[in-house]
Amino acid sequence: MAHDLEQLKQDHPDVAKLFADDWLQYRKSEILPELTREAQSTCDRINRIYFEDTAEAERLFRELVPGAGEGVDFRPPIRLDYGLGLKIGDRTFINMDLLIVGGGPISIGSDCLIGPRVSIYTPNHAIARKPRLEGWQHNADVTIGNNVWLGGNVVICPGVTIGDNSIIGAGAVVTHDIPADSIAVGNPCHVIAEVPDDWTPEERAAAEGR
Repeated sequence: MAHDLEQLKQDHPDVAKLFADDWLQYRKSEILPELTREAQSTCDRINRIYFEDTAEAERLFRELVPGAGEGVDFRPPIRLDYGLGLKIGDRTFINMDLLIVGGGPISIGSDCLIGPRVSIYTPNHAIARKPRLEGWQHNADVTIGNNVWLGGNVVICPGVTIGDNSIIGAGAVVTHDIPADSIAVGNPCHVIAEVPDDWTPEERAAAEGR
């Protein structure tokens, strides 16, 4: 089912809070669990029919993620709590088992390579015991720049920004911002090198068979 995000924010305070990164109680909300059930149901259908009816699976994906750009290519399964706040730039490739938990604004740039089993999380639960038991949480936006390569099993934590052209090594847990043009690995993820602009002449000749 297609939804208009701006209308939802006007009609439902919890949706407005979700996209403003304000505190809310998800489990007491009337609208947020409904939206996640709809999104997860659509993901389930996409995953089941992708190889039998790719065109319909891609249509459903576009309906679920209206912010997906031209030439976005994905492989099932995908699992999203919401698609409304997700933006994906042109020509980005998403490998199998993408998991996005939470909501609010999430931006993936153009020409990105999203490896298998990448997970992106936006919710922060209350730290103090009582409000956490009461179900208080708030989201923190995630932004991934253009031409970013996320290796397999990378975890992106709430509030993280990854700059253009960066590479995040397989299995990394990204807990803080990573600058542009960085190669970063580990848990917690940390920068170990800078991304070069081009191959050396020798590397290019070898790749091109010269």
